[in-house]
Amino acid sequence: MSKLSKVLFIDSVHPILEERLVTLGIHCEHDYHSSKSQLENTIQNYQGIVIRSRFTIDKVFIDKAKQLKFIARSGAGLENIDVEYAEKSGIKIINSPEGNRNAVGEHALGMLLMLFNQLKKGDHEVRNQIWDREGNRGLEIEGKTVGIIGYGNTGSSFAKKLSGFDCRVIAFDKYKSVESKFAENVTLDYLKNCSDIISIHLPLTKETEFFIDETFIDSCSKPFYLINTARGNHVKTADLINGLRTKKVLGACLDVLEYETKSFETIASDNLPEDFLFLSKSEQVVLSPHVAGWTIESYKKLSSVLADKIEQLFFKN
Repeated sequence: MSKLSKVLFIDSVHPILEERLVTLGIHCEHDYHSSKSQLENTIQNYQGIVIRSRFTIDKVFIDKAKQLKFIARSGAGLENIDVEYAEKSGIKIINSPEGNRNAVGEHALGMLLMLFNQLKKGDHEVRNQIWDREGNRGLEIEGKTVGIIGYGNTGSSFAKKLSGFDCRVIAFDKYKSVESKFAENVTLDYLKNCSDIISIHLPLTKETEFFIDETFIDSCSKPFYLINTARGNHVKTADLINGLRTKKVLGACLDVLEYETKSFETIASDNLPEDFLFLSKSEQVVLSPHVAGWTIESYKKLSSVLADKIEQLFFKN
């Protein structure tokens, strides 16, 4: 049992989180606009903070947060938090990957179906009164091998979604053996040798940054389709484009891009390279603005999961 008196919301989330914290007797405040340095002057007054990705919570910020007992990240990724230092400082790190795993799984499948069935091209052509059936002949998922890299919440959700498509699903996770009725546990080399489609479901760390690069692409035994609904910096865009040009990569579904800001709210539109123009014009690429986990349902579920975890950690014996 632990008393929490004040929690600061640094980013907006579904109101159900605040409603449930208030029910527990916690006073909630909001500051969505002050800079990180400004918040460092007041953060010592709070026992908890709720954030998405507005700025990095680093050692300097943590040292200022003298009373902080938890950092609640709405979402899965923790790359904007110095987790190791926070935990050494006695701060609980809480995230909510369970809240949007279904949304990410559905979105990955939707992007793949859109790419395979040329729905972007066909929709554009019909709107312009072009009726080209042969030019929009599609592909089927059935009979293909889908390789999933990272078998946590979103990787396993995607595998479950694929279970009705009569395809083979294999998975590699460096940190655990994949024990699932929806995917076979394989090595990374085996996955690269056998996959027709490769989907990335990794946290962003120094180890996984630019995981998909020229070396990775060249080490795959056959051309493949790539899906990335994790983080933009998992994929070296220039190397991906070279793979698309040489047909080592047959197509790509990208919900995230290397060019996103740290908050994920925009891309650096004033300084986008030629590589982005290639992606935007390619009929072999499907793009979306980092919304794989961004549904009406996940918006609420992300906050509900955080509320459950905070209650369990601090209000249950």
